[in-house]
Amino acid sequence: MQSTSGPKNCRSCNKMLRGRIDKKFCDDHCRNSFNNQFKTEKSSYVRNVNNWLLKNRRILEGLLPQTQESIRVNKEKLQRLGFLFPYHTHTHTNRKGGVYYYCYEYGYLPLSDDWLLVVKRKEEG
Repeated sequence: MQSTSGPKNCRSCNKMLRGRIDKKFCDDHCRNSFNNQFKTEKSSYVRNVNNWLLKNRRILEGLLPQTQESIRVNKEKLQRLGFLFPYHTHTHTNRKGGVYYYCYEYGYLPLSDDWLLVVKRKEEG
């Protein structure tokens, strides 16, 4: 047998709830408002970083023709397109010690004199 602890209030608008004992919100609007506000406050930083990662990926993808495995690009060109170098998902060091910086499956290897080698990671399988 469940005990009731008195009337409950909506978690969003604080109105008294009527109906089921386990009810938390008075309607769908309040439930959606509460959940959207909760997600926005907690994850704005993560959302912003993901947006920059995706933008960097789109820039690299747009530079690399589908028919090529790699292409040389000037660093300044990436900067003009809005590429932000601090944002990448992971790195890979090749046998020669060169470090590739990836935004998901697209990456770049810094070369000499502000040139970069843009690549797409080969699919495993």
